[in-house]
Amino acid sequence: LSTDELDDLVASTDTGGRIPDSRFVMQLMGGLALAWAVWQVWIASPLPYIFNWGVFPSREARSFHLAFALILAFMAYPATRRSSRHVIPVQDWILGILGVCCALYRFAFDTALGEMVTGSRLSDRPGNPNTIDIVVACVGIVILLEATRRALGPPLMVVAIIFLFYTFLGPYAPGFLAWKGARFGAVAGHQLRSTGGVLRIAVGVATGPVFLLLLFGSLV
Repeated sequence: LSTDELDDLVASTDTGGRIPDSRFVMQLMGGLALAWAVWQVWIASPLPYIFNWGVFPSREARSFHLAFALILAFMAYPATRRSSRHVIPVQDWILGILGVCCALYRFAFDTALGEMVTGSRLSDRPGNPNTIDIVVACVGIVILLEATRRALGPPLMVVAIIFLFYTFLGPYAPGFLAWKGARFGAVAGHQLRSTGGVLRIAVGVATGPVFLLLLFGSLV
């Protein structure tokens, strides 16, 4: 391998493959990563309960964890090998911001804001998603799949898509794999609104001990 190829390999491992030329963008990426790490340490410590401030329930913590991960994924990982490693294109900024909005949708719209925009809070309509809920869920899932492809490669994204389609095509599956299936709206609403979809146990574990293990392990 040449020196340039080795530099690209190290960069792709350490920073996701993108090192922006802009000092501001580099500082923004570093600031977001630092804020994510500090926030994770904060919610894992007893300090929120000591000061009775900054206590995040598990569901809200998972939403914020996913929001940090999505914005940084689109900032750090180029779309393709031919994409610029030194400039973050406009579409990546848009995807990252949309990802944050979708990840925090439940947190924001289960408040007075949700009641003002949609006429009711998310908790007031369990199992009955409206059009906005479904649109946000669909956009969020697509963005999450793209972030997964960029960070971990196509195989995991393909597996996720297969199981996602299985929820709709259950009646057509062979033998013991067959089941009655589910409605599109129900699946879409379930994925980002509950801890049984995108925000289920995997994100819950990543929000807690796994993140801290990786964080302090990288400091050793």
